[in-house]
Amino acid sequence: MTPLRVGARGSRLSIAQYEIVAAALESHWPSLKVEFVPIETKGDADKETPLAEGTGWFTTAIQEALLAGAIDVAVHSYKDLPTKRPDGLLIAAIPAREDPRDALVSREGKRLRDLPAGARVGTSSPRRAAQIAAINPALDIVPIRGNVDTRVRKVGSGDYDAAVLALAGLRRLGLEGAITAIFGYEEMLPAPAQGALAAECRAADSETLKLLQAIDVPALRATVGAERSFLATLEAGCSFPAAAYAEVFGSTVKVNGMVAPDGHIVRTKVGGPIEAASGLGRSLAEELMKLAGMESPTAQSQL
Repeated sequence: MTPLRVGARGSRLSIAQYEIVAAALESHWPSLKVEFVPIETKGDADKETPLAEGTGWFTTAIQEALLAGAIDVAVHSYKDLPTKRPDGLLIAAIPAREDPRDALVSREGKRLRDLPAGARVGTSSPRRAAQIAAINPALDIVPIRGNVDTRVRKVGSGDYDAAVLALAGLRRLGLEGAITAIFGYEEMLPAPAQGALAAECRAADSETLKLLQAIDVPALRATVGAERSFLATLEAGCSFPAAAYAEVFGSTVKVNGMVAPDGHIVRTKVGGPIEAASGLGRSLAEELMKLAGMESPTAQSQL
């Protein structure tokens, strides 16, 4: 059988995520051979520009390779994907989600509330920045770039006093030992789809679509779908502070959301039947826009 060519970024985390998808595919299809194809993205090549200023930093090059037929499957961190979908591609599977919460890596082992005034806390996310400031407004919140392990090293070397990162990435890289604290959802809501993986293929490739659909997790498709519809309704991306997290309780989905258009955090939540998950995400976004006094979507940039 011809190997299934799976493209992803060449970072340690992206390789770990590829391996999760490859293992799931090979477990379900024992005769299948999977081949890794590393692809450099704009976000890998440009180490200086703030991430919030761009769109498709870590996904566009991979999707272009998929459309061109250079690979059969693209594996992404789902939260990196723009909500505007390219023609001809499908999210065929959402096969896994690690814990979506955020975590603190602190050089002296101090929690966010205990860091002194002026302590440098690294994040490139306006969503995290708004919530960090709400917890400890005396901190100096500064941009940070680099892969997960690079950011952890920057804290350890003293460039930063602390940094806030996705717990999922730390766990997938075996860096749990660097974690000072894990934020509860009441303190810091995650980015929509944080911790989830997306396996993408060409819509016309029925053979690959069948392979991928076998490893799709329907409950994840419901919760992540609600979070993504929330983001799409806001037309918000990395440049706008918005967060959402959905959970399934039996046949019900509950979705928590947050926006901070002027730095002031506004939160609310909605719930309803699982089959209405996407509609719940839209309703949540519309309600938060009203509560925050947003007459129309503020952010147009979509990472």
